[in-house]
Parts: sequence; structure tokens; C-alpha cells
Amino acid sequence: MSIPTIDLFSDTKTRPSKPMLNAMIAAEMGDEQAGEDPTTIELQERVASLLGKEAALFVPSGTMCNQIAIAVQCQPGDEIIADKTAHIINFEAGGAAVIARAMIRPLEGLRGQFSLDQARDAIRAGFRHAPSSKMISVEQTANLGGGSIWPLDVLKSFQALSVEHNLVTHMDGARLLNAVVASGVSAADYAATVDTVWIDLSKGLGCPVGGVIAGSKGFIDQAWPWKQRLGGSMRQSGILAAAGLYALDHNVERLEVDHLNAKNLANRLAQIPGIKIDPMTVETNILIINVANLKVSASEISEQLLLNGVRIGAMGPDSMRAVTHLDVDEAGINRAADIFAKICS
Repeated sequence: MSIPTIDLFSDTKTRPSKPMLNAMIAAEMGDEQAGEDPTTIELQERVASLLGKEAALFVPSGTMCNQIAIAVQCQPGDEIIADKTAHIINFEAGGAAVIARAMIRPLEGLRGQFSLDQARDAIRAGFRHAPSSKMISVEQTANLGGGSIWPLDVLKSFQALSVEHNLVTHMDGARLLNAVVASGVSAADYAATVDTVWIDLSKGLGCPVGGVIAGSKGFIDQAWPWKQRLGGSMRQSGILAAAGLYALDHNVERLEVDHLNAKNLANRLAQIPGIKIDPMTVETNILIINVANLKVSASEISEQLLLNGVRIGAMGPDSMRAVTHLDVDEAGINRAADIFAKICS
């Protein structure tokens, strides 16, 4: 397999920098399960404060954050309302059905976002032969929606709807901080619209592993047993938590660079005959590239790019996804665009 020198497959391809590794090595550690790891405790308190929630919990992955939130807040047979592109539907191996034994009702949104009317229409009205609506889940930013940002007023309208119908709200905040940097809306303001929310450390923030989920103290108390059941409890986790603290100190504001690089790449690709992409739709660090008008498929382009040291994933026969991050600088973006143009010509 060719090893890409410019990897735009995902921001999960980021690697910890030397300063981050140094912070990990220097971390003060203890037994996390016994509540004795000071660095993990500091990270949890830091994220809870950032999100304006009472408490937070450090776990190995974002998928575990989502599954814990669903398991705590949904009963078997309950139904979750989400966009059809949502991570909990497409990338978590049916976890909601296996772990919480809950259903997900997929909605046909636009760029990963459904409307208030769609959410209202999807709520079950208490018919005993149907599942019970329990949760409205949003993904900020919407990954398969090209990194689109859910507007704050829409999220507030979902919150009001959930109160009206006695539902809970959850935010898959894998790229929440991308939305914060791009929009200027604080993480706490976004998080205030939902009952539970988490941030990923291993994407744009550049950590090797981990996510932190936040909510009420009662929710976190219930989340702990699920963390244990799912194998997420750790021992000297401070070595990992230290990376998260470093990232929050150094890698949040620089997400703007990734957004600018994504815009630059979109502008460059839009000039290639046969490529369909609107740079105006690129809000954060993800761009969806339509290649339907070319004589070659997305997978064939992806293969040729990889042979030239660039990795961009194919999402289907006609589309590709590129994700910018801290391990690809402006020069790498321009080089990737040059190679893409050469292949398409």
C-alpha cells in the first residue's frame, strides 16, 4: 500500500506533535477508575466548564460517547430522531440497536441537517403499536453534510420542541469546536440547547485518542457504569488526558487555519473541468467533491491520487470527501490540488 504524504482522508489521521507528546510524558497520573488520576479529573472539569455542563467523563472514543448517551437516556424500543447521514446510523455498527435496543428514525435533511417541521412530524403521538419517540440527536458539524454548521436558532427550536414533547436532546459534538471557531458562537451556547454533548479530541485537536462527554451530574453518575460495561474504564489515563489539555490550550483557535485550507482547496478544485463543488458551501474543514461529470469514477481518482502521495477518500461512484487538519499545511493543500488537476486532465 502506498503511504500518503498528504493525507486528506480524515482529520482522524492527525498525529500528536512533539510538544503534545512531551506533555503526555510529563503528566501526573493515578488510577482513573478510583478517581485518583489528577490529569483526567482536570480534563473532565475543563470540558464541563467549556460546555457549561455540571460534569463530564473522559472515554476512549466518540462512538462510546454517543452510545453511553443513548444507553442512559433511552429504553428498549425507544426511537431516536436523526438525519440519515448521522454517525450513529452509518458508522457505529448498529450500536444503538445492540446496546440500548433503541431505534433510529432517519430524516431526509439538507447537507446533514433536518428542519424543525421534519422533527415535529417525526415525533410519534403515543400510538401503542409504534415505538416511543425519546431523543432528538444532531451532529455538529454535520460530517456527511460537508462540515455544515447547525444554526443556533434551529438548535434552540429543537430544545423547545423536546420540552413540549418530553424528549431528550443529544449533540454528537465530534467537530463542535470547528463550529465554534467558524461561527463565533461559544461551545457553551451550543451545548446549552441539548441535554448531553461531547467533544472529540482525536480529530482536529490532534490527540491520539479520546472523547469527553458532558451533561448533568446525574447523567454522568449513570454514564459511569456504561463506561465500565463497554470497556472504557482505564487506569493511568492521565497520559492520554494530558494530550487533551494540551490540545485545548494550543489547538482550538488554529482550527481556523484548517477552515481556510479547506476553502483554498475548494476554490482550486472548482476550477478543474468536470469537478462540481461550490466553495461557498465549505463552512469548516470538510468538503464534498462531485466528480459525476468526469469519465472516471471517484474510486479510480482516489487510487490515482494515492499513487501520487495524496489520500482523498471516495464516498461512492461520484463523490469524494476531503478533510483538512493540522498535519496538512497550505503547501500540502496546493500540492494536492495540483495533483488532482493533473489526474483529472
